[in-house]
Amino acid sequence: QVQLVESGGGLVTAGGSLRLSCAASGRAFITYDMGWFRQAPGKEREFVAAITISWNGVNTYYSDSVKGRFTISRDNAKKTVYLQMNSLKPEDTAVYYCAGHPTRGSIQYGDYEYDYWGQGTQVTVSS
Repeated sequence: QVQLVESGGGLVTAGGSLRLSCAASGRAFITYDMGWFRQAPGKEREFVAAITISWNGVNTYYSDSVKGRFTISRDNAKKTVYLQMNSLKPEDTAVYYCAGHPTRGSIQYGDYEYDYWGQGTQVTVSS
């Protein structure tokens, strides 16, 4: 099993940056595809970014709303996944969740595809 703990959320003004971290426990981390999701008040949880394991390294995927502004990365030695968020907008305000599942060789966009979840970290972007 993998346990996930997010950190790095907070309050930032529009245009600012934050870096979220997701620390994982368990030796299986290196075999897991990892993703970030977010949920704003009154809205459904949505896909933000994912990093999947491939034969030649990793692949990254982003939702259209964050592409070009957010970057997902992972450090297997530290068992940590990061989400670097730049040029933040008020509409990025949400609780951000880290999630993972055993690699399946393809990107999974649905939150139901992920087996393990962190507790979430709040990101608030003021205008």
